[in-house]
Amino acid sequence: MLSDLVATLSSNPYFGAGAGLIGIGTALAVLRRSSQYGLIFFRRQFMITLEVPNNDISYTWLLQWISHQLRDSSRHFSARTTLVKNDEPSSRIQASYTFVPSVGTHYFRYKGKFVKVERTREQMINSGVPFESVQLTAFGQDRQIYIDMLEKARDAALLANEGKTLVYVPTINEWHLFGRPRRKRPLNSVILNKGVLEGLIKDVEHFLSNPQWYIDRGIPYRRGYLLHGPPGSGKTSAIMALAGHFDLSISTLNLSQGTMTDDRLQQLLSNVPEESIILLEDIDAATVGRHYEKEDNIRYQGMKPLTLSGLLNALDGVISAEGRIIFMTTNFIERLDPALIRPGRVDHKEYIGPLTSNQVERMLTRFYPQSTHNEINQFLTQIEQLTDNYSKQLSAAQLQGFFMHNKDSIKDVFANVNQLLCL
Repeated sequence: MLSDLVATLSSNPYFGAGAGLIGIGTALAVLRRSSQYGLIFFRRQFMITLEVPNNDISYTWLLQWISHQLRDSSRHFSARTTLVKNDEPSSRIQASYTFVPSVGTHYFRYKGKFVKVERTREQMINSGVPFESVQLTAFGQDRQIYIDMLEKARDAALLANEGKTLVYVPTINEWHLFGRPRRKRPLNSVILNKGVLEGLIKDVEHFLSNPQWYIDRGIPYRRGYLLHGPPGSGKTSAIMALAGHFDLSISTLNLSQGTMTDDRLQQLLSNVPEESIILLEDIDAATVGRHYEKEDNIRYQGMKPLTLSGLLNALDGVISAEGRIIFMTTNFIERLDPALIRPGRVDHKEYIGPLTSNQVERMLTRFYPQSTHNEINQFLTQIEQLTDNYSKQLSAAQLQGFFMHNKDSIKDVFANVNQLLCL
């Protein structure tokens, strides 16, 4: 009975055609699914992939390095334009163009292997900042190939920034390089009172070279400094010179801005770039006088502003990171809460005051190396008389500005010395 039914159906041309189509479709579906699983199996067993998002510090390094590998093979790049000025006095500002791989797919060869590069970009709805990533794919299972690439990219970036100081600023909860790397400020360009800069150098050097000393004694491995004194005395300049001397970058935070909250500060201090000085300028403005205009109240509605408790916990609380150097500056140390500058949070306080006669002499000889002993004594006498007559103290910024106004000749300095306190 069953054999008769099968014979009848097989002899039916309509059923035979339908069964054939179903069979072909089934076979194609099985083949397609098998090829997909086969491709997945092949990628997992014989290929290795690395993804680097744009919030990783190596993202920019890797893009620059890849662009160098693609310089002869790829024809699709994105341009990054910056304005630069050479060191020559007569040079003009020029545009500098850097090319990085554009969004899409690229290929290059590295150590005998073909590497596929996929750069993607997605628009972020909330922040408006696009999220980007670079994905590298190569044959093999050894991840060392990517470690080598990242190391080479890092070395190339460090070589390009050699002799320069990097400055980072926060955007939302991440750090980004601010502008172009700056020339390192030489120590001899910062003229502080005798022994001040030397003491800071010695203290920072001991901290950086003796982490085990802190570990053995159970002391948190972090160091806090407070530079206080009148405006223009050289506090920030000293920090820039120290960063250059120890090959450190600077991560600067503005605690008085309306968008700074306890949570945001903790997040930023937990992911500060490595080998970086954290700079908190005008720390007295962090938790006092935080008055917002009417439109600011609307803009920051729902945001809890930074509190003193949040600042203290971020500096040396349970969640605070180790291996940090924090420099705080203020013009008004009397406004600071004692809890903020107690030992443990601030380990080294240094007063950077008005110019002394020793500083005036050193600044004069730096700007006018050919000045004679008599000219130096004459200028020191004039400065002393001037400050006594007006009952004012002189800052390094004022004297530097005065020298810059009269840089052509030391004779102009003596002729216009009465204008010094007007700057």
